Amino acid sequence: MEENEVNITYSPDEILKILPHRHPFLMVDRIVECNGKDRIVGVKCVAMNEPCFQGHFPGKPVFPGVLQLEALAQTAGVLLNVLSGSEGQLAFYLGVDKAKFRRQVVPGDVMRMECTVLRARMGMYRVGGKIFVGGDLACEAEMLFGRGR
Repeated sequence: MEENEVNITYSPDEILKILPHRHPFLMVDRIVECNGKDRIVGVKCVAMNEPCFQGHFPGKPVFPGVLQLEALAQTAGVLLNVLSGSEGQLAFYLGVDKAKFRRQVVPGDVMRMECTVLRARMGMYRVGGKIFVGGDLACEAEMLFGRGR
């Protein structure tokens, strides 16, 4: 972050005011960095009691890739709602490209989700996202969003 940039953080209660998602489908625990224009960093602590681990996989729990993408999308959604001043509105997930999964995410891991707006035009946003666990790249993708009505 550059010297003159603002760093905004959001607590779990503040995230609930911005995103329409609720437990057990809320995938962002905290926002630790947001410059208010094109970059945001969120955190999710992956716990053993996540509902997905009942079946994915018994005896060898692995946090599903699709939920990693959802965590990235929700992190981006916080930024898009803040940018548009429409907290609580929907930023619809329209597509995902270039998704790659580099390492497994398991209970006890802390996912650091970093999202950057790559392009914004006519209510459409292309966002690049990466998930890091302990400094290692776990997941990356480009996502397309449109504003809800």
